[in-house]
Amino acid sequence: MDNRTQDHCFGFYLEHVAKDNRLLPSHIGLFMAMFYYHQKQISGDYFHSSRKKLMHFSRIKSIATYHKCLSDLVLYGYVDYIPSWHPAKASRFRFIMDSNSGSNG
Repeated sequence: MDNRTQDHCFGFYLEHVAKDNRLLPSHIGLFMAMFYYHQKQISGDYFHSSRKKLMHFSRIKSIATYHKCLSDLVLYGYVDYIPSWHPAKASRFRFIMDSNSGSNG
């Protein structure tokens, strides 16, 4: 998928996220942080990022809030998450681009 097509798909995806009444500003901030780190990496399904980087970019101060927002995004079908328990290796994430995933509460 070329960059222009990918940007178009993400545009529709972000519109869907914005319409979801279940998501709070902290969810959107985390989602945008994930999008930022996804765009910084070479194309591929999965991208890597650490909790520290995502919390800093999204301005989430509490680890509990971070985990709640991440769990919700996984539960609602927006992202796939593979945690890394290794302190030096970042966790893996993937956006789920299925138009049928979740509902807007």
